[in-house]
Amino acid sequence: MLDRISASLPSLAPAEQRVGQLVLADPHSFARLPVRELAEKAQVSKPTVIRFCRSLGYDGLADFKLKLAGNVAEGVPFVHRSVDADDKTSDVLVKVIDNSVAAFLQYRNAANASAIEHAVDAIVNAWKAKKRVEIYGVGNSGVVAQDAQHKFFRLGISSQATSDSHIQTMGATMLRPGDCLIVISNSGRTRELVDVAHIARAQGATIIAITSSHTQLSDSSHILLAADNLEGSDLYSPMASRLLHLLIIDILATAVALKMDGSLAQNLQNLQNQLQQKRYGI
Repeated sequence: MLDRISASLPSLAPAEQRVGQLVLADPHSFARLPVRELAEKAQVSKPTVIRFCRSLGYDGLADFKLKLAGNVAEGVPFVHRSVDADDKTSDVLVKVIDNSVAAFLQYRNAANASAIEHAVDAIVNAWKAKKRVEIYGVGNSGVVAQDAQHKFFRLGISSQATSDSHIQTMGATMLRPGDCLIVISNSGRTRELVDVAHIARAQGATIIAITSSHTQLSDSSHILLAADNLEGSDLYSPMASRLLHLLIIDILATAVALKMDGSLAQNLQNLQNQLQQKRYGI
């Protein structure tokens, strides 16, 4: 991002160049300071700061600072570096955590809020109409599917999660218009999941895919929640994709909860009280 700003400076007006030079000199501070202080430091007007951001293709200062903060945060040591066989435990700790943080920041900066909104609407509409919500995954994605089922259950949404391809095929053939199928896959090329997505789509169900862009599964979906996080092929590569998929499920569940009726908060409190009584006898 900083390289692109530097390359763009000659084409900008002198006042906007001063804003760009301020970014390059201290991107951390630029991402934190309000427009008034930025304008004073660059010796320009506040509208000039905003014009600079828009000249680089951003919606305004807020959008520019969000992307800048994400890029700065991703620039920590070891991000996107694989774990080596001779790494110390302290190195492994930093590399694994930083890879996960980098995946989260990359998703935050690239996430399509409109697609998330459509996915939330599809789930809520299926719940209101007492339609089916199915969640499919295999391997690590199967774990995420089970987590999603648990979170929706807490909200009072009945769903079925499975990682068994035979059950998935049978379940997909039973879906109907108004039903919702969430398919989770990091690669987007898993044959079984692509097949069930095609079957469910032919039955009229709404397909939500949490997967990589431009894949067979993404092309088969109605709503794509793109999670583009390529895993390394070496033996010790930290795997952040499952954590990223869990994060997306958290976003969906939270947004769904906000669209449900006002009794949800009381229902969740009652559920928590019941669990505490069962576990601790209080």
